[in-house]
Amino acid sequence: MDTVAVQRRDHVDATAIAVLVVLCTLWGVQQVAVKVAVVQGLGPLLQAGLRSAVAAVLVLGWIAVKEGPEAFRAVFRRDAALGPGIVIAVLFGFEFLTLYPGLKLTTASRGVLFLYTAPFFTALGAHLFLPHERLTLRQALGLLIAFGGVAAAFADGLAFGGGSVAGDLLCLAAGALWGATTVVVKASPSLSRTPSSRILLIQLVGSAPILLGASALAGEMDHWPHATALAWAALFYQTVIVAFLSYLVWFAMIIRYPAGRLAGFTFLTPLFGILAGALLLGEHASIALLAGLVAIAVGLRLVNSRGPVRQGRGGVEWPFRRRDPP
Repeated sequence: MDTVAVQRRDHVDATAIAVLVVLCTLWGVQQVAVKVAVVQGLGPLLQAGLRSAVAAVLVLGWIAVKEGPEAFRAVFRRDAALGPGIVIAVLFGFEFLTLYPGLKLTTASRGVLFLYTAPFFTALGAHLFLPHERLTLRQALGLLIAFGGVAAAFADGLAFGGGSVAGDLLCLAAGALWGATTVVVKASPSLSRTPSSRILLIQLVGSAPILLGASALAGEMDHWPHATALAWAALFYQTVIVAFLSYLVWFAMIIRYPAGRLAGFTFLTPLFGILAGALLLGEHASIALLAGLVAIAVGLRLVNSRGPVRQGRGGVEWPFRRRDPP
């Protein structure tokens, strides 16, 4: 298979920053799209299942056309990556099994904030299960600060309402499952050597039956014929714009620019999610909620600080090993 040389850069330039801001905006608005589609007649689990199924077909087509026959055949190869691949597919499925119903119960602003605590759980899991990635004192302090931000966000919800404890906890659980997925990928030598496109495809293909089956059990299949055009447009946004196109751009950015520095910009996603919820849905964005966001961002930045942190298998900087945003 022919390869194309990619010009790698050791810094994030103005073009990269502009692209990252657009990507973080798209990811933040996705939570609003989920809530809009729910209101307009598409159940949350059905949305998640269709998102995975359609995005899987699109990614498979991309691999066949752009990466060539060898890469396409490798997708279906039974190798050492199959076992851990099934594990991350199940984790990915349950991540959205908690996230989408959680977004139905709480606000989009709060949902995106709790979802993007994922690096907190990645750092904690890596400390517990990956001996070569123990936390330093500075990184442990960062985790405590981030945890304080989560506590402040919960307190804001209890004081001002607008969400629900159940919805907040479900979105937090989704963040924990995202973090667990990252730890599994880091702990598996076979997955660490697997192309990003195949990891994404494994997650999408494996999660679709879980989510669609849960949707059927929840009785959501009976209501989709009544969904409005706006609901389908919101699902198109989640599937084609976010789960397919934005991920491909993100993969290209990771290849060209330092992964650790790119990961720092993902902290903009919950900020844009909170702003989108306030502007598009009229959700309450209090000072306490924004303070919680700042604390989480600062804490996780400390966790991701360079220096004593060692690189994991595959040379990708921890704790942002998972290669796709949700």
